[in-house]
Amino acid sequence: MAWYDTHKRDLPWRSEGRRDPYKVWVSEIMLQQTRVEAVKSYYTNWMEHFPDIPTLASAKEEDVMRQWQGLGYYSRARNLHTAVREVMETYGGKVPDTREGICKLKGIGEYTAGAILSMAYGKRETAVDGNVLRVFARIYKIEDNILSAKVKKEITALVEARQDALRPGDFNEALMDLGATVCIPGQPRCEVCPLADVCQSKREGKEMEIPLRITNKEVPVEPVTVFVVRTHGNGSTVSVLRKLSEPTGVRQWPMAGQDTADPSICYLLHRRPAKGLLAGMWEFPNCVGEAGSGKAALKGMLAEIGVEIKKVSRPVQQIKHVFSHKIWQMVVCEAVAEETDELPSEWRWVTAEEIADYNLAGPHNKILGMIHQ
Repeated sequence: MAWYDTHKRDLPWRSEGRRDPYKVWVSEIMLQQTRVEAVKSYYTNWMEHFPDIPTLASAKEEDVMRQWQGLGYYSRARNLHTAVREVMETYGGKVPDTREGICKLKGIGEYTAGAILSMAYGKRETAVDGNVLRVFARIYKIEDNILSAKVKKEITALVEARQDALRPGDFNEALMDLGATVCIPGQPRCEVCPLADVCQSKREGKEMEIPLRITNKEVPVEPVTVFVVRTHGNGSTVSVLRKLSEPTGVRQWPMAGQDTADPSICYLLHRRPAKGLLAGMWEFPNCVGEAGSGKAALKGMLAEIGVEIKKVSRPVQQIKHVFSHKIWQMVVCEAVAEETDELPSEWRWVTAEEIADYNLAGPHNKILGMIHQ
């Protein structure tokens, strides 16, 4: 605790003493599977738009998703939005202060519940994340698989036994900070660790071997073909696509282009189903399949809604997008079609200027960066 008081990270969601449970809640949901540095600006922007539970509860889903755009794992935002509405309707706008009550809210698990209860309500509750698992596995030289339920249960019991009775929230955050800045994966910074003298792994020279992480999960790679379908505009035949600017981590391809998009050109967008991966978000037409078979499948799919593809370019870009459970290897082509008057409700023609108002799914937002604005 003394180490934490001196070395704790300066983060926008932290404050002295008891904290606002809503702000703890938002920060912890954002931090799930996302780096701290990436979350900082999103959190600040979020609080400018939705400073409290009533404001978020009354917001439209489109506005909520727009502020979340870029953070990924969009179900987190939907669950948060649903849960704050339940807090308004069932609990009078006050976040429950018991583990039983708070865990009933959509999207809140054991870790998030412990974080809110300890940091905002001063409850002697644990919040065991990956950092805490790593710290305790090293201190107690736990050599079993850290991802197993048995080890997680064992470490949770150890954390519970050593929780600080007076400052439980700070205790949980101290462990998180220690794991994030000192007891890091790979090569821990034992020379500056306040617990080095009591660390059993350090004593036996096993600090770089522990924790043991065993996973048999193999993430499948899924080929996806994408069409950026546009109308002729004023008759231009020049590509409207350009190279993505660095740094993107995306392979660059030489391609033709123009400096300014024709304002009369429209682009075809599709809204994904309300449930499932990237639910309810907008995207460019796409289908699973390599470029050859994917082109044919996309032409057929679009023909069914009355959009006849006149011309398709060769692949002009390759984009790799990583989800937690799969990888999309996306091949992007440019296609030209005539604008149609009637489309199903989940399809829409929009101008380049209008696209900014649509909540594009993460991988398709990368493609948007290829279009000349």
